[in-house]
Amino acid sequence: MGEHVRAGGLSLWAERRGTGPDVLLIAGLGDPAEAWQFQLDGLADRYRLTAFDNRGAGRTQLPAEPFSVGTMADDAAALLRALEVPAAHVAGFSGGSVIAQELALRHPGLVDSLVLISTWARPDPFMRAVAEFLRWLPESAPSERAFLEAFYLWIYTPRGHADGTVEKIIEEVLAFPYKPSTEAIQRSLDAFLAHDTAGRLAGIAAPTLVLAGGLDMITPPHHGRAVADGIPGARFEVLPEEAHQLFQEVPDLFNARVDAFWRETGAHG
Repeated sequence: MGEHVRAGGLSLWAERRGTGPDVLLIAGLGDPAEAWQFQLDGLADRYRLTAFDNRGAGRTQLPAEPFSVGTMADDAAALLRALEVPAAHVAGFSGGSVIAQELALRHPGLVDSLVLISTWARPDPFMRAVAEFLRWLPESAPSERAFLEAFYLWIYTPRGHADGTVEKIIEEVLAFPYKPSTEAIQRSLDAFLAHDTAGRLAGIAAPTLVLAGGLDMITPPHHGRAVADGIPGARFEVLPEEAHQLFQEVPDLFNARVDAFWRETGAHG
C-alpha cells in the first residue's frame, strides 16, 4: 500500500516495495505509480523500490503555480530526502526520463545510476507535433476510451494491439479512479517540451543505461543515441521489436536488463 509523503511543498503519493538497494522509479506523462507494477512485483525480492505520482498525476495534487522539469526533479529529490534515502538507482520513462536527467544534474549526490527509457535531450519538430496533438486530444476525443485508443497507437507495438495487451490496459485505466485532469496533461506536456539538456549532458556523472524501442514513434532510437552520446560512458541499447512503453510490454526482459546493470554498477556492493 502507498501513502502520501510530505516532500518540499507537496504531498506526493508514493508506493514502496521490497528490500535491498534503493531504486526510484519516475513515471511518464500522466502515469501513476501503478505504471511500474511489473517492476514493483518483479524486482522487490532484490531491491527496495519507490514509485510515486508526479505532480498532477494519480493522487498527487496539481499546484497552481507554474512548474518545469527542473521543478519535478526537485520534487523527486525532496521525496528521497523525506524517505531518508541517501541515494538511489533512478529509472525514468519518457517524461520521467527527462526528470531523471535533471535530477542527476541538479542533485547528483542522490543518484547512484541512471536508466533512461524512451528518452530525449531536446524535442525535435516531429516530437513537438506529436505533443501538440496530445495536448488537444483529451478535449476533442468523443470519449475517454476513444482518447486512450488514439493515444495508445503511439506508445504500444502492433503486437500489443493484436494480442489483447492494449485492450487490457485500456480497461485497467478506465477503472482507475485517480486519472489526471486535462490541465495536468497539458501543463506537463508544456514542461516536457521545454526540456533541453543537449548542452548539459556531459555534467551527468552517474553510470547510465539508455534503452530505446526500435518501433518507438514518439522517441525513435536516434533520440536515445544522442542522450547516450552526451553522457560520459553511457551505454545505449535498442530493443528492435519494442515501442515506447517497453518496460510494460516486455517486463521480464526489461527487469532482467536493469537488474544486470544495477549489479554491474554496484547496486549490491
